[in-house]
Amino acid sequence: MRQVFLVTYDIRDDKRLRKVFKTMRNWGDHVQYSVFECQLNPTELLTLKGELKQIIHHAHDQILFIDLGPASGRGERVIESLGQPYTRVDSPCLIV
Repeated sequence: MRQVFLVTYDIRDDKRLRKVFKTMRNWGDHVQYSVFECQLNPTELLTLKGELKQIIHHAHDQILFIDLGPASGRGERVIESLGQPYTRVDSPCLIV
C-alpha cells in the first residue's frame, strides 16, 4: 500500500543540499524549497532513505519523513498558504 509522505530537509552544506534535492526530484513533487510530497510503498521508502543516508552528514543534517496516511482515497491535494500564494512548480528547479 502506498503512503503519502511529506519529506523536509535541512542540509548545512551546499554540495550535499544539491545532491539531496536531485535525489528527491526522482521520488516526489517539489512543494517548497526543502519540501517534497512523495507517494511511496514500503520498499520505495527504504530505498529512498538508503540513498539519502549515503549523501547526508548524520551529525549536521536532518531529513524528516512525515507520514500523511494512505495515498488511495485521499481525493485532491489541497494546499492553503498564508502570505505568498502557493504555485505549483512544473519546470525543473535549479540550485546554483
